[in-house]
Amino acid sequence: MAYVSATPAPVSGCFLCEARASTDDRARLVVARRERAFLMLNAYPYASGHLMAVINSHVGAIEHAEAPELDDALTLVRAATAVLSAEYRADGFNIGINQGRVAGAGAPDHLHVHVVPRWQGDLNFMPVLSDVRVLPEILDQTWQRLRGRLDG
Repeated sequence: MAYVSATPAPVSGCFLCEARASTDDRARLVVARRERAFLMLNAYPYASGHLMAVINSHVGAIEHAEAPELDDALTLVRAATAVLSAEYRADGFNIGINQGRVAGAGAPDHLHVHVVPRWQGDLNFMPVLSDVRVLPEILDQTWQRLRGRLDG
């Protein structure tokens, strides 16, 4: 309820760059870091455990990203699927990049890969039909569970 009733923070700058630069991983929902990319919870998830593997560079198109950044991001995607399978017993995943605002990118200027866990019979149609999200735990609990399984 605190999440639903909270006043949204004013938007200033790139929240992904701010998460990259921050030393407070819990506040920024960062669960793991690599040299050229990091893994963070989506603050507006479609499902519990919805993660984003974010390259460090502030570029919005895959063709502008450096290969080592993409390698680190995909290594984090692989780690994300493993930890979500173990911790949440996910039956499958939606993994993808929304490149450009028309493709659904909420942060079109900073490339990131979504990892959304899925379960047989889940309620994933809810966001599509009525912009409703059904989440059984708060983000801080999700952060604790995933951070504990990743090496940060």
